[in-house]
Amino acid sequence: MTMTTTKTTKTQTIKLEPNAFQFEILDLASKQRSSAKKVEVLKEYENAALKSLFIWNFDESVISILPEGPVPYSSLQEQTALSGGFSEKLDAKLMGADNKISYKGTEEQMNAQHTSLRNEYKNFYNFIRGGNDTLSSIRRETMFINILEGLHPQEAEILILVKDKRLQEQYKITLENVKAAYPDIIWGGRS
Repeated sequence: MTMTTTKTTKTQTIKLEPNAFQFEILDLASKQRSSAKKVEVLKEYENAALKSLFIWNFDESVISILPEGPVPYSSLQEQTALSGGFSEKLDAKLMGADNKISYKGTEEQMNAQHTSLRNEYKNFYNFIRGGNDTLSSIRRETMFINILEGLHPQEAEILILVKDKRLQEQYKITLENVKAAYPDIIWGGRS
């Protein structure tokens, strides 16, 4: 997790890195006791991806055209653990100092498989009504699964919650918190 801790007189203040994952921001905001503190955290870590997630989740005019419910995908960790043949895994296990099966490939190859919601929010239009109606359902769902498979597992979970407008079930952040933090968001009229 990318955060530093600064001790204050009575309470502990947590500071995230400027490019923190969206789940870190949502988690920190969710843990705040007052609405004012939640709004403060959301303002401090404002970014386009976070606003897009809130719009998709809370704006009633944004309608997901993906099937509702769980999404069958394998996380990046599962993919790397399951890739390769038996002999490759045995070699990796024998060669690894920690006796764990690890990803065998260059750092560039491994990094090429990783993405974040900060990078992928530009593709959200493909998954909502009126965004890219030329895609077939199969192509749209495949694109969504491909994005999920490249994300950190907690960021993938956020995207699945948002597509079903259920983000507030995992994080204690309300529409009122979002409206107070981002008064520049215009609600409605998107589909």
